[in-house]
Amino acid sequence: MTVDTPAIGEARPQRAEDAPRLPSWLRGIGVRQIRLATGLLMFAYILSHFLNHALGNFSYDLMEAWLRYHVAFWRNPAINSVLYASAATHFSLGLWALYQRRHFRYTTAELTQLILGLSIPLWLADHFGPARLAAFYGVPPLNYATTLFAYWVARPHLIAVQFALLVVAWMHACIGLYFWLRMKSFYGWAAPYLLSAAVLIPVLAMLGAHQGGREVIDLAQDAQWRQQNLLTMPREQYQVVRGIMFVYFPLAYAGAFLLVAAARVARTWRERRAGLITISYPDREVRVPRGLSVLEASLRFAIPHASVCGGRARCSTCRVRVVGDRRSLPPPSPREAFVLERIGASANSAVRLACQLRPQADISVIPILPPNMTAELLRKGRRMNTGQEHYVVSMFVDMRGSTKFAEARLPFDVVFLINRFLAAAAQAALAAGGQPNQFVGDGMLALFGIESDAKTACRQALRAAAKVAENVAQMNRQFAADLPAPIQFGIGIHAGEVIIGDIGFAEHTVFTALGDAVNVAARLQDLTKTLDCKLVVSDEVCVSAGLAADALTRTQVSIRGREEGIVVRTAADPTVLVALLDGARSPADAREALTPPG
Repeated sequence: MTVDTPAIGEARPQRAEDAPRLPSWLRGIGVRQIRLATGLLMFAYILSHFLNHALGNFSYDLMEAWLRYHVAFWRNPAINSVLYASAATHFSLGLWALYQRRHFRYTTAELTQLILGLSIPLWLADHFGPARLAAFYGVPPLNYATTLFAYWVARPHLIAVQFALLVVAWMHACIGLYFWLRMKSFYGWAAPYLLSAAVLIPVLAMLGAHQGGREVIDLAQDAQWRQQNLLTMPREQYQVVRGIMFVYFPLAYAGAFLLVAAARVARTWRERRAGLITISYPDREVRVPRGLSVLEASLRFAIPHASVCGGRARCSTCRVRVVGDRRSLPPPSPREAFVLERIGASANSAVRLACQLRPQADISVIPILPPNMTAELLRKGRRMNTGQEHYVVSMFVDMRGSTKFAEARLPFDVVFLINRFLAAAAQAALAAGGQPNQFVGDGMLALFGIESDAKTACRQALRAAAKVAENVAQMNRQFAADLPAPIQFGIGIHAGEVIIGDIGFAEHTVFTALGDAVNVAARLQDLTKTLDCKLVVSDEVCVSAGLAADALTRTQVSIRGREEGIVVRTAADPTVLVALLDGARSPADAREALTPPG
């Protein structure tokens, strides 16, 4: 991969590897990861609570019995402290996210999650007060008898409120889980099961609570049962609890949002005093306040920009290449450095995450990935090839005489025959471990070594050439009655360092290889005509593949466009390559090995 270096006398920009080294897992922890971890802990509590409710579908006694285990675990002082700390942290980071956000272009899912999450504390007030604040007055933890009696007998109008709380909290959590899991490799096959669980669990919880409530109504007819199972709080204490939860708590809650709004106003005023900077994209320039991230600038001005995770520094799809002077750029945060290292881009100081880069001076950027990148494409492993150097073996296969053949055939026949030829060549490349890459007219480029070492790639390319000859021979036998002469072909093979990446515009891109080695392979294929053979392969490929020095005819040729010639080997019958790779000393020995006995 090309690494940008500063000019002589230019200060070297601080890069991710220059920062103090921390353990990998620790470098990846940011505000978003803390918020996710606290949310997962609260989700575990909600799930446990809902499953306890669902036991009411069997009996009230079972849900009451299991409640003891639920309370014993979650009311453990250590676990309870962590749970409340997580709730406070999650809510505080939510307010911080509101302060940090520079735009309000929410997706439907993001807006739904936001509204539901902000409403949870208010829905929770009536349930939280009696169940938690009562402990300060020495009232033991409420049981299902007391709770169900309060809602299904004393105040049935609150049943809808509690069910609404159940749905709101569950939907908020599930949307958060969706944002987290949708980029995981297993999500494609797990999604139907996760959706089924997401729908069934709250439904079973509500049905269980309802069935339990009906049993409590019947049991409450017995005065002795009420005395033994229903917990009560003195009226004066109950009024204090209600005052806290329905007066002071809503006021404090509203005050928190007013503080966030005031902080945003102060920040806007400060940024305007600091002036604006210019962010230059390939097709336009925008003026934004200092401190705005590149991704936020893109969203503010409706500039298409890939961001599968929504700017949470998880997916890396928003990354950009910074063009020009990078001395004024702020260094990557630990989270940004972690993500860049994970994708192998930390060595290039020009590559940054748009969601994390907050420039303080004018900057020019080029988004690296197409804006139509989605979680599904990312999850399925779609290649996001932004350009890298790689040792590749290129094989060009070309059909001879297709133009002359077309003069005496219908267009359908011509296309049919060329497609059959290209299929024969492509299947040979795939069978040998290569990748058919481009089809141009009646020719094909195949690449070997994208995911293998040099020796393996060279041997794969030679086996593919032999398989091409075998497939074309079979095709000639199949169409012998319809062809005036057998189909002829030429193959050129060469290897070397090339640049591989996605080439094209917008959605019209193709993964391919660029470089001198690819051009030479094409020229070698052309030389099969003048050398009167079917295969011309560079000596470098043969040596790397382990062929004997005298296995094929060697000659030196000049290549159009190059000053120096190269040594190549030729073969009139590429099928002998298989036996040569397996140890035969000469083409004659190879042909003898291929000849069936008798």
